[in-house]
Amino acid sequence: MAWYDEAVFYHIYPLGLTGSEKQNSYGEVKHRLRDVFPWIKHIKESGFNAIYIGPLFESVGHGYETTDYKKLDSRLGDNADLKEFVALCHKEGIRVILDGVFNHTGRDFFAFRDIQKNREASPYKDWYCNVNFWGNNEYNDGFSYDNWGGYNLLAKLNQHNQDVRNYICDVIRFWVSEFDIDGIRLDAADVLDFNYMKSLRAVANEVKPDFWLMGEVIHGDYSRWVNEGTLHSVTNYQLHKALYSGHNDHNYFEIAHTVKRLNDMFGSKLNLYNFVDNHDVERIYTKLKNKAHFTPVHILLYTLPGIPSVYYGSEFAIEGKKEKFSDDSLRPALSYEEYSKKAKTSAAVALISALGKIRQNTPALSYGDYKELRLTCEQYAFSRNLGGESVIVAVNNSDNDALLTLSAPSGEYVGALSGEKVASSGSITVNIKANSGDIFILANGSVKAPKPVKPVTISKPVVPVEKATASEIKPELKPEIKPEPIKIEVKKPVSVPINKPYEDMTVEELQQAILDKMAKNGPVTDYMKKTVYDNNHHGSLINWVRSFN
Repeated sequence: MAWYDEAVFYHIYPLGLTGSEKQNSYGEVKHRLRDVFPWIKHIKESGFNAIYIGPLFESVGHGYETTDYKKLDSRLGDNADLKEFVALCHKEGIRVILDGVFNHTGRDFFAFRDIQKNREASPYKDWYCNVNFWGNNEYNDGFSYDNWGGYNLLAKLNQHNQDVRNYICDVIRFWVSEFDIDGIRLDAADVLDFNYMKSLRAVANEVKPDFWLMGEVIHGDYSRWVNEGTLHSVTNYQLHKALYSGHNDHNYFEIAHTVKRLNDMFGSKLNLYNFVDNHDVERIYTKLKNKAHFTPVHILLYTLPGIPSVYYGSEFAIEGKKEKFSDDSLRPALSYEEYSKKAKTSAAVALISALGKIRQNTPALSYGDYKELRLTCEQYAFSRNLGGESVIVAVNNSDNDALLTLSAPSGEYVGALSGEKVASSGSITVNIKANSGDIFILANGSVKAPKPVKPVTISKPVVPVEKATASEIKPELKPEIKPEPIKIEVKKPVSVPINKPYEDMTVEELQQAILDKMAKNGPVTDYMKKTVYDNNHHGSLINWVRSFN
């Protein structure tokens, strides 16, 4: 058992939260990270015991084009500010992990600058992939190089170069010795070389007990990344998609089947990083067609196998729509003074806070096994069991209440959200409110019956405190957003060469190879096709196609 097994994460994009400039002038240091200090109190009170914050280090713009791995971005402050931030979090019992952008650097990074200056004579010419001094680029460097995502702003590091590996490993050691961090989230882990990740894992095992490595992985077989030799966990994009579309489509089968597939992949070691939104995808409140589903979505986030995470501001049910050429609306500046006042009356915050406390006080939700109890399009129930501790979770996406009879070990259960008490002699019958859910905990032996959660009143509509239940926790409704139909660009089928190595295939050939493998496992939906065609990253596609058995 490690700290991250019981973690409830709060995810912060600091350049956005603090309203930092979009471009770094490398000028006067602005101590904006100190504006985040007051949020620590809110984070703790809202039931979180871990923070994922990043990117933090000196960069050109959005933070992922690193200029200096050992210097806090001057738009945020200096290293003393970051050191104090981590210390304040630790004082409150909150762990801290940072973004590790180790796949690429910005063009202002010292090694890249040296290549620009000294060209073939640069000792760093092999630090990047496929540096070609006979080529050129839009910056007129007089050479070309591999990048990430088609952006020459992000120069791809040569992860096979031992000097690069040694440098990045020393960066991790520096972050631990200088700032006392507890883990790292590896950016673009799905395109990182596996031997490179093994080197990072070896350093993680060295620097600190229970130092956590979590990777950003979108597609493929997660077990290829999560194992004793590479990463402890990865981002669970499969469950992310299922949680919102399973509610929008009134299809709990999608969520349950996703959990089963992942459970079959990992067994009892399933501990992925679960989320419903982040700095790259639309806010959950924007994505939900029925805003009342905010409640059952988050009940599942906190009770299904895995490590729950909430993106800053989403505990207030704020909007955030992804734009074609900008992610700014996903990364807004928030005033602590304004939102700390809202927290006192926000029903959404009350729900998130209650779930966080339930999660931290109920070991079965972190370590218990998973067993499906009931599954229909509109109702879903399962149990989490750990020794003599039994927890039964039930959610309902219907506009009508649902009466469910569920198998349950004998004893008295208490609804952790509703306060409802129900006895079992082998089964319990519970009424799950419309567009809501509850968490029934067996009061047995050392497990104390939880106190009912009474959400604070909200202004619209007004709900008396003493009568408030989870079904009444509804953020302020906004006009319903009609989802646009999935649009797929019609592409001419590509012939995939039989003996051609994946590394030598074009993006189009890799996409077709993935679709062919998908077709062998069942029907390929329009959504699945769109997901494949939207991914035009060569390295990611290679890892994806290899993930099929």
